[in-house]
Amino acid sequence: MGDIGQFLPMILIFVVAYFFMIRPQMKRQKDEKKFSAELKRGDRVITKSGLHGKVVDLNDKDTSCVLETMAGKLKFDRSAISMEMSAKLNAPEKK
Repeated sequence: MGDIGQFLPMILIFVVAYFFMIRPQMKRQKDEKKFSAELKRGDRVITKSGLHGKVVDLNDKDTSCVLETMAGKLKFDRSAISMEMSAKLNAPEKK
């Protein structure tokens, strides 16, 4: 019974690290993957670098998309699109 007492603090540290660091990160990655899979033509998005545009074309072969901006059409990887900012942009206005 004394041997388990030595490892208890290490086990508790791992459990705390899992619930406060690893699990939320896994959930966020899952949500971002779902978001990029659900992109469709006409969605207004913002890239992680801050570029605003509208999705014109989606390519499943190389997971890219073409965005129409005021400067023209640009090709981006789907992982470059910011999930949080795009969700705020497409959210309905509160009255």
